[in-house]
Amino acid sequence: MSPSEKSSENRYINDLRRFRFGQSQFMSVSGIVVPVGLSLVFLALVAVFVGRSHVGLGEETLLIVIAAVIGGYMALNIGANDVANNMGPAVGGRVLTVGAAVVIAAICESAGALLAGGDVVKTVSKGIISPGGEVSVEEFRYLMLSALLAAGLWINLATVLSAPVSTTHSIVGGVLGAGVAAAGVGLVNWVTMSAIAASWIISPVFGALVAAGLLLFIKVNIFNVPDRLAAAKRWVPVMIGLMAAAFAAYMAMKGLKKIWRPSLIEVFLFSCLSFGVAYFLSRPYIRNRVVGMENTKKEVYKLFNVPLIIGAALLSFAHGANDVANAVGPLAAIVSTIGDSEIAKSVSIPLWVMVVGAFGIALGLGLFGPKLIAVVGEKITRLNSPRAYCVALSAAVTVLIATTLGLPVSSTHIAVGAVFGVGFLREYSENPNRKKLRPGHKLNATSEDAFATPSQRRKRYLVRRRFVMSIAAAWVITVPASAALAATIYALLQLL
Repeated sequence: MSPSEKSSENRYINDLRRFRFGQSQFMSVSGIVVPVGLSLVFLALVAVFVGRSHVGLGEETLLIVIAAVIGGYMALNIGANDVANNMGPAVGGRVLTVGAAVVIAAICESAGALLAGGDVVKTVSKGIISPGGEVSVEEFRYLMLSALLAAGLWINLATVLSAPVSTTHSIVGGVLGAGVAAAGVGLVNWVTMSAIAASWIISPVFGALVAAGLLLFIKVNIFNVPDRLAAAKRWVPVMIGLMAAAFAAYMAMKGLKKIWRPSLIEVFLFSCLSFGVAYFLSRPYIRNRVVGMENTKKEVYKLFNVPLIIGAALLSFAHGANDVANAVGPLAAIVSTIGDSEIAKSVSIPLWVMVVGAFGIALGLGLFGPKLIAVVGEKITRLNSPRAYCVALSAAVTVLIATTLGLPVSSTHIAVGAVFGVGFLREYSENPNRKKLRPGHKLNATSEDAFATPSQRRKRYLVRRRFVMSIAAAWVITVPASAALAATIYALLQLL
C-alpha cells in the first residue's frame, strides 16, 4: 500500500470515529432533551388547563397556576425517583423488562392515586403544620409553595445523581423548614412529626423482617425439601392467597370506601373470602405448571413469576395512594384557601388536583424511572423471582398498613429495607461452596500474610456494604437539606 493510500485510509478511519463519536453524543443529548421536552409540555398543559378552569379569580388564578405547575413538577420527580422502589425487584429478578415494568407501574400508580389517595393528602397538607393566628393566609400559601418547590428540586438533584431518596422525607422536610421560617418552631405540629419520624424507623425494619420471614418460609418449606415440586404445589397457592387477602383488605378499607364502608369484621371476612378464592383458583394453575418441570430450584423459581408481577402491581397501587400526597398535598392546601379570608380547617381535594398528581407520577416514571429501577433492583443484592416476590409483598403490605392509618411513610425506606432483609437472610442462611467464591481484590504484602488471613478469602458478602452507608447518608441528609432549601425559598418569596 502506497503512502497516499495509507493516508487516505487513516483519514477514513478518523472520519468514521468522529462520526460515531458525534452520533453517540447526539443520542445522549436526545436522551435528555426528549424527556425534558415532554415534561415541559406536560407542565404547560397543566398551566393552561388550570388557568382556564379558574378564570375570574384575579391574582389568585396566577397563584393556583403556579402551584399546579410546581405540583406537577413534584409529581414528575416522584415518578422518576420513588417508583423505582416498586418495580426494581421485579426487574432485578429478571421477571419483567424495564418497559413492561414502566407500563404496569404507570397504570397502577394512577389508579391508586385517584381511587385511594385522599386521606394521606390531608395528612401532608394540614397535619404537619398547625395554622392559626401566627401565620396569615398569604404566608401559608407561600409556605406550601416553598415546601413543594424545595422538595421537587431536591428529588430532581437526587435523580440526576442516581440516588434513590425518600420523596416523603423531602416534602415533610420542606413543609417543616418553611413552617419554621414562617413562624418559628411553634407552628409545627410536633405530635404529627414525631409519629412520622417514628414511622421512618419502624417501616424499613418492619419491611426487612417481613421480607426475611417470607423468604425463610419459602426456603424451609419449598426449596430445602427433597420433593420441591410437591412442596410448591402445596405452598405457592397459599402465598398467592395471602397476597389476595392483603389487597382485598386494603380495597375494602380504602379503595372502595366511597361506595362501601365495611366494619372490621366485614373486612376480615372479605379478606378470608379473597384468600379462599385466590387459593383454589391458583391450585390448578400451579399443578399444571409443574408438569414436566425438573425438581430443581431454578425450575421452581418460575412459579413465582406471576405472583411477583401481581405483587409489584399491588405495591404500585399502594404507592400511588400513599405518595400522591407528596406531590399534591401542599397544592390541595393552597387550593383550600382560595376565596377564603382564613385558612380552612379541612382540605377539600378537587379531582383535578389528584389527576395532576397521578398523571405526573406516571409520566415521570416513563421518562426518567428506568435509571433508578436498575439501581434498586440490581445494585444492593442479587435477586431472583422468590426473593423479589418477598420484597414486593413485604413492601406492599407495609405501605398498605401505613396508608390505612393515613400516615405518609417512605416507600423508599420500606422497599430498600425489604431488599436488605432478603440479602442479610441470604448471608446468614446460605453456606456457599468455597470453590465458587471469588478471591478478594486485596493484595497481600507477603505470602505469609496471605496464609495468615484465609478468612478474607472465605468471607462472602451478599449485600453490598457500601450501599448501606450511601443510602443511610441520603436518608439522613434529605430532611435537613429539603428543610433548609424550603426555608431559603420562603425567605426569597417574602422579599418579592
